[in-house]
Order: sequence, then C-alpha cells, then structure tokens
Amino acid sequence: MRVMALDIGEKRTGVAISDPQGRVASPVAVLPSAEVVTGARSFRLLLDDWEPELLVCGLPRSLSGEEGKQAARIREAADGIARVAGIPHEFADERLSSREAKQSLRDMGYDEKHMRGKVDMIAASLFLQSWLDARADS
Repeated sequence: MRVMALDIGEKRTGVAISDPQGRVASPVAVLPSAEVVTGARSFRLLLDDWEPELLVCGLPRSLSGEEGKQAARIREAADGIARVAGIPHEFADERLSSREAKQSLRDMGYDEKHMRGKVDMIAASLFLQSWLDARADS
C-alpha cells in the first residue's frame, strides 16, 4: 500500500511517499500549505502521480507526549485535506522530526537559507519511515 505523509505547517507542507509495498519512505516535495488544504492543482497532481491509499499526517506533541493548540490546528487541517483528497488519514508522532531533518541537512553541508525548502519534506519522510517501521513490526 502506497502511503503519503504530510508535514503540515502554517506556511509550507512537506510531502513524502512510500514505495508501493509500504516499506521505504522518500521525500517528494514542499508545497504552500494553502494549496494542500484547498486541494489546489499542485497537490492534486501529486495525488494523481503517486496514487496514495492513505495519508499519514504528522501530529506535533510536546516532549511529554501531550497535544497542544498546534496539534488541534493540524488535526483540523488534516481532516479537511483528507476530505478534499478523498483518502483516509491517520496521524503519526512527529516529535523532533524537523530537528532531525535540519541536522541531516547540516551534515550534508546545507546552510539555513538553502535547507529552508527541504526541511519539511525530509521531516515528513522521517516520521513516515517510523510509521512504516512500526507497522512492519506489529
């Protein structure tokens, strides 16, 4: 089953996709969040190209695991995106995924300016890979 991950931010949404067997996650794109939420052509093209059967949306939690205001905003946005896309959705813990993505990009030599557009899709691929791994282990 092909799964698409969305790291939904206020300005940008990172997109990652799994292979058809649902084993490996890869970063795909970063889109303006407004385009994803409204189902704009750019997001529809990704859906048409990859044909995911499930959306996995990153859910921000505090280090203690609690959900705050940001998580409520993400839940609402994800519900709307799933409705517009006509695809079921689930949530995955995205704690520290952006920090890990930034560190990976720094290790590859990117500076803050050049990593800005990449962090969100790398973070999406990181939490999607964790979600895929957890499913494979169960």
